Amino acid sequence: MIEIRDVSHRFEERTVLQDLNLSLRERRIAVVGANGSGKSTFARLLNGLVVPGSGKVFVDGLDTKAKGREVRRRVGFVFQNPDNQIVYPIVEEDLAFGLRNIGISGAELKERIDAELARFGLTHLRNQSAHLLSGGEKQLLAIAGVLVMRPSCIVFDEPTTMLDYRNKRMIARFVSDLEQQVIMVTHDIELIMDYDRVIVFDEGRVVADDRPGTATQAYIQRMSVA
Repeated sequence: MIEIRDVSHRFEERTVLQDLNLSLRERRIAVVGANGSGKSTFARLLNGLVVPGSGKVFVDGLDTKAKGREVRRRVGFVFQNPDNQIVYPIVEEDLAFGLRNIGISGAELKERIDAELARFGLTHLRNQSAHLLSGGEKQLLAIAGVLVMRPSCIVFDEPTTMLDYRNKRMIARFVSDLEQQVIMVTHDIELIMDYDRVIVFDEGRVVADDRPGTATQAYIQRMSVA
């Protein structure tokens, strides 16, 4: 469970998040809002990529300021652009990178890599150059690179923005099948209509927090006025 308590955050003179108090327990949670609304900064708070200027964020009772490494083992993060996440030039090597960093090697390392390659249909690409994959394949590799670490929660920051319709639907299908808690930052309303909860941000504040139908209607109304 993730708890956000009295959180505000600034970048220099600009306030990007204000007075947030949230408990994130549901299995599928979406975060929506206009560009600049604070939703991506909020997403980065959830695994300690950003620590709050004031207030606290706790993951399973761990303070993200003090226990960032432990938090990131529990909460994985998938970036909008997979090129920002793919570290090694070969697919298999990229999946091994994070595992080796936490001391996993030998048979367990191979077992985890084999399982994720098979899950995402990437086994035939294991020895290919990661940066020559298609956009959809790169995003699948980025997700596999998070899942291979076996987090309990995964935060997705607009993972379908750079993809065509076919690859968007493919990513959506894989995400819907995940056992982990998912927190999805997105502009794609169609993607989240079966989620348990949608949180709407505007100017750094939560302005709606409800079931998808009600919350997305509030979001659409605000976008129409803007």
